[in-house]
Amino acid sequence: MITCIRDVRRAKGLTLQDVADRCVPPTTAQTIGRLETGTRTVSVAWLNRIADALGVAAADLVRLPDRADLPVAALIGADGAAAPRKALAVVPPQPAGGAVALIVESAVGDYRSGDEIWCDRLAPTDYAAALNRDVLVPRPAGRFVFGRLIGREGGKLLILPPGAGSRQQVVADPPWIAVATRLVRPLG
Repeated sequence: MITCIRDVRRAKGLTLQDVADRCVPPTTAQTIGRLETGTRTVSVAWLNRIADALGVAAADLVRLPDRADLPVAALIGADGAAAPRKALAVVPPQPAGGAVALIVESAVGDYRSGDEIWCDRLAPTDYAAALNRDVLVPRPAGRFVFGRLIGREGGKLLILPPGAGSRQQVVADPPWIAVATRLVRPLG
């Protein structure tokens, strides 16, 4: 397995010791270095442990031949745009298992035509984590409700669709919901 642990670590501006300290349980910088260079085999357990320490998905640490990292040309701050002091790269996102997407066909609320909304599915036991976030909720006959989860009363979810003047929708006992996690918006 070819990993890009070093690339992701450097892109985040972390040292080997930083990653080692963030691992649960902590490990040594030498171990992280060996895993990066391939002198020690990276197991799935190590991959997950390092991914958690770096704050990325384990899939982001596996190098795929058709996936290119994006070099960072500038950093934008209060003083404007400036070149990074060292080479940085952004790792393109990978969808989580079970993820779904929505495509906005016409502008509504904060969403523009052409936007892609990536969503991660949640089981009923995790619905509380989606309060005050935009969610996609399945309804019978292949229909859906999309909007802000504003409340939960027993098995009923209270959804406020985006857009001015929208009326609250109530969905009883959906088998899953998908919480919006990423907005992909074309510029231009």
